Amino acid sequence: MPGYKAARNQLRDAGVDEVLIYCVNDAAVMEAWAKDQKIAGTNITFFADTSCELTKALDLKLTAGGPMRDLGNTRCKRFALIVDKGVVKHVGVSETADDPAGDEDNSASTAAGMLAAM
Repeated sequence: MPGYKAARNQLRDAGVDEVLIYCVNDAAVMEAWAKDQKIAGTNITFFADTSCELTKALDLKLTAGGPMRDLGNTRCKRFALIVDKGVVKHVGVSETADDPAGDEDNSASTAAGMLAAM
């Protein structure tokens, strides 16, 4: 998320109206995170996918044993979408067989990765 905040002007200049960030979490946690990150007044909005419905609909549920053992609750993969007028134009998922959570290389879902894909 910090990378998207840092690149918010670049993203806006590239034609991105809004960056939507969501997590499989509850609304109170997402609200607290947004407040902590001081996103008010930016083109970034946080959402909570409390029941994992969006994650499942996008088929981006994290199912790898190691991360799920560490995280416990159902989570989504680390990803970013480019959506234009309701049509998904690009999906960047940060995962490999050796790094299913995208911890070592998250470049496919970063602001820089999305700008490059545009």
